[in-house]
Amino acid sequence: MRRIVFFALVLLTVTTVFVTQAVAGSVLDEIKAEGKVVCLVNTNSPGFSTPDSKGVFQGFNTDFCRMAGAAIFGDTDKADIRGIGFSDSMKTIVARKAHMASRSITNTGTRDADPGLAFVVTTFYDGQGFMVANSLGVKSANELDGATVCAEEGSTTLLNIADWFGNRKMSYKVENIGDKTARLQAFYAGKCDVLASDYTALLSDRQLAPNPSGYTILPEIISNEPLTLVSRPDQDLEAILFWGFQVMLTAEQHGITSQNVDSIVKDLDNQPKSVRRLLGEDSAVGDMAEKLQIPRSWAYNIIKQVGNYGEVFERHLGESTVFKLVRKGTPNDLSSRGGLMYAYPIR
Repeated sequence: MRRIVFFALVLLTVTTVFVTQAVAGSVLDEIKAEGKVVCLVNTNSPGFSTPDSKGVFQGFNTDFCRMAGAAIFGDTDKADIRGIGFSDSMKTIVARKAHMASRSITNTGTRDADPGLAFVVTTFYDGQGFMVANSLGVKSANELDGATVCAEEGSTTLLNIADWFGNRKMSYKVENIGDKTARLQAFYAGKCDVLASDYTALLSDRQLAPNPSGYTILPEIISNEPLTLVSRPDQDLEAILFWGFQVMLTAEQHGITSQNVDSIVKDLDNQPKSVRRLLGEDSAVGDMAEKLQIPRSWAYNIIKQVGNYGEVFERHLGESTVFKLVRKGTPNDLSSRGGLMYAYPIR
């Protein structure tokens, strides 16, 4: 009996060591060995991730893939950005066939509890809504009793619909279509009365309509959807993604952009201490870089090559784009301006 107990304890110890090593750096070691970070995005989501004329993905979500490349390698081109459907994205992460995903995945309790996934940091606070054709004459989601709803298989959308219609004792039918192209074709062909998705996804999907001005997003937002960067569990990789995002928020707080960061670095001795900690290679970011074994200039590289959070938002979704999203007064504004984007201290 003692021998059995002894071997059981040895097995438990070995297993514990293996798990600890797997969590603390093994994925980051794999990324460095491969010379790239594989990042999953939506296959076609205007404003968030859409291939350009050269087939290179561009958009709000893709810039967080590039943030990882800039931080780990000092080169945004080291982000291997791949388009994938929603239902396959988390499966691919769990199967260890990608390192991270930046494709509007909502952080939920059951997903976060999956040992194969790490929900790292929320990059956009969203909520689910409804879009209808103007010809339907509907002005409010409260008028959707008996509607047929197109929704995405495997998403939080189906549960939110069930809750919302059920709480109001309204009847509805669902066209549960996993493929985005097929789902949009069904909706724009009139096979569904309503398209249900995150508000920002609806803004993006409307741009794919034959006539975008013929569709309206209803005013009701029926859920909270914190859209979060997801990675394979790895203490070091998670730290890089989390603090890389904090670099972008901190830079915005101090008015540091991709355009002026060089002049600020040249005059670093005359900058506030918080800026020196952000950009000085012999300061806090340098200490972090040494522990994570990434370039000491990683924070500078993120700001110079990707930009601060506000730059990324305005570049892809802001008032000068077709989406005309106003950030002021929303959860996606900085906490200093009443939003939820709260920069953790880099020190």
